[in-house]
Amino acid sequence: MQPPNQPQQPFGGQPVEGNPYTGQPGQPASAAPTGNPYGQQPPAPTGNPFAGQQPGQGAPFGGGAPFAPAPPARNNLLLGVAVALGAAIVAGILYGVIAGSIEREVGYAAIGVGFLVGFAASKVGGSNPAVIAASAVFSIGGVYLGQLIGISMILSDLAQIPFSEVVGDHFDTVTKAWSEEADFMTYLFLGLGAVAAVGGAKKAG
Repeated sequence: MQPPNQPQQPFGGQPVEGNPYTGQPGQPASAAPTGNPYGQQPPAPTGNPFAGQQPGQGAPFGGGAPFAPAPPARNNLLLGVAVALGAAIVAGILYGVIAGSIEREVGYAAIGVGFLVGFAASKVGGSNPAVIAASAVFSIGGVYLGQLIGISMILSDLAQIPFSEVVGDHFDTVTKAWSEEADFMTYLFLGLGAVAAVGGAKKAG
């Protein structure tokens, strides 16, 4: 006859049949499942490749945020003066064609010559005082050139000779006619061109 309350399985013995969680002798027992199928999975990605970095860490390629590109230099003095000269010649020719076609000078056209010269020069050469001064001087020259072209066109029509012949062979006659016909408005248009050049340069700067 066996004594009462005798253990059915000694400590450290073989696992009871049908119980896969009973540990083997000398081995730690496995953790029982918790019923949560996602308990042992790693955290889902957040979509941010830098989420795991600590504050203060730089970009993965060895630096902080890239520097913004430097703005292009706009203080090229010589180029600004050259642009002022070229713009004065082109604008002066246009002004002369307009004046010769209508046989009169237009104040707004003279202002347009100066503004175009100053604006273009300052866009390239910056707000350098030398560029502004060159723009004013070349604007006066551009308006003067336009006045000479206008007179040449008028003389060409009156004398019934080609414009190229008036400019090439009778240019002294053209300058003499300008001196004789120059009045207050003629010099005023020259001054307006210079003032407009300064205004155009400040507008561009």
